[in-house]
Amino acid sequence: MTTRRDFVKKSALGVAAFGLGGVAFPAASYRRILGANERLTVALVGAGRRFPGYLEAMAKNKENVRVAYIADVMRSRREKGLARFRDQVGYEPKLLNDFRKALDDKKVDALFFAIPDHWHAPATWMALEAGKHVYVEKPLTHNPRESEVLLEYLKRYPHVVQMGNQQRSAPETREIIAEIHKGIIGKPYLAVAFYTNARGRVKNPVPAAPPEGLDWDLFQGPAPRKQYVDNVFDYNWHWYGWDYGTAEAGNNATHELDVARWALQVDYPVEAEVVAGKYHFLDDGWSMYDTMDATFRFANGTTIKWDGKSRNGYPTYGSGRGTIIYGSEGTVYVDRGGYRLYDRKGKLIRDSKSKLAEAGTALGGGGGMTTLHIENFFEAIRGKAKQHSPIDEGGKSTLLCHLANIAYRTGKRLKIDPANGHILDEEAMQLWGRKYEPGWEPKC
Repeated sequence: MTTRRDFVKKSALGVAAFGLGGVAFPAASYRRILGANERLTVALVGAGRRFPGYLEAMAKNKENVRVAYIADVMRSRREKGLARFRDQVGYEPKLLNDFRKALDDKKVDALFFAIPDHWHAPATWMALEAGKHVYVEKPLTHNPRESEVLLEYLKRYPHVVQMGNQQRSAPETREIIAEIHKGIIGKPYLAVAFYTNARGRVKNPVPAAPPEGLDWDLFQGPAPRKQYVDNVFDYNWHWYGWDYGTAEAGNNATHELDVARWALQVDYPVEAEVVAGKYHFLDDGWSMYDTMDATFRFANGTTIKWDGKSRNGYPTYGSGRGTIIYGSEGTVYVDRGGYRLYDRKGKLIRDSKSKLAEAGTALGGGGGMTTLHIENFFEAIRGKAKQHSPIDEGGKSTLLCHLANIAYRTGKRLKIDPANGHILDEEAMQLWGRKYEPGWEPKC
């Protein structure tokens, strides 16, 4: 029987160059590309709200994809995840508290990370060091420096890393973005990305003992150690300060800002300006803005705007989330439900509705779009498809979210180097990275 190593050596990949994420690598160094018909073994890390969105892909592909592990730092959540997986997919993976045990298993080819934001980049670079491919949820990183670090890791450990911005795999979105690039609305000059939700009151955090079954130390992972506060573990880490979350910009703007940047074909802005604040439930535990208006200007004269309203459900644009791209000869409205194409006078020219059922503002999400995105990840690992969301693209879109947060936290209009996205302000650049718990710092 031909071993995986022998297969790679004998294949054309052994003598050709392979491109990944905008970086070219000698194929001789790319040892994890599998044969087209080989079975993949994966681990699912994080069994919370996003976990159910993976199960359709795992069920559809169970003949050539095997889930070996389900990991979560909360015992009750991983046990519920296992029961749900068994019911929908039909077998029982092994449960883990600490996903790092899956890194030691040489049979594991790839890991999925649906974990808090502060874990995304460290978990990814740990997996790369262990020789694994990675599917990591948005935002790609907790801070801008981590995107740079991941690209350095990718040069040293060339594997497939896909960010979970699943609209990159939506057929209708891919179709209309390609047409925008060909000039269907003339010259695009403005993209308005938006998110509207009616999130309610959250608890005021108070010091407490971690709930039974929670590995609080492992939850914190790379973040400096702190006292547990009531309910920070269960989703509210998004809003209880900057140690774990990236606010609504990182939580949701990543998706639509990615579509906007993709449509306008821009990389780094030259300026970022934000008006944001907390306007709802002023006495609750939400410690960040709940409303944000952000503007990003680019050197070619184009602009991206972000209109994020976390706690006011008024449907300004007709749906909960989406992106509007304005051009010299027309306009496109695109969201997870498809797209609408208008001429310059505002007449509807085409209405293309998605056949995929993908959640919009529901917690966790999931649906056919996520399944396609995961399947693209699998095919990229096998060498049969080009990635829809390589991390150099994911990092640029995530950076817009970080720039918005930094502008909010400093109260400054940011001037930015369009060559690399760095902020031309020493105070603001203090927020480019973060402090790590000793021993958790990146090695690249």
